[in-house]
Amino acid sequence: MDFNLRNAILDNVSGSDTSQIEATINDAMNSGEEKMLPGLGVLFEVYWNEVDQEERQEVINQIANGVR
Repeated sequence: MDFNLRNAILDNVSGSDTSQIEATINDAMNSGEEKMLPGLGVLFEVYWNEVDQEERQEVINQIANGVR
């Protein structure tokens, strides 16, 4: 069986509007379930591929500050 989790997650959110994406993120964060982490990772990857280096650096700084 060849199952691509990344593609399944992207298919699941494909066509979603901003409020649906926000609800998906909030549901994943509020559930506290580890099974939701891959989905958040895929959404982060989409974000990361869409922003410039300056915005990437800002996110890196925020994450670094958050894990201290």
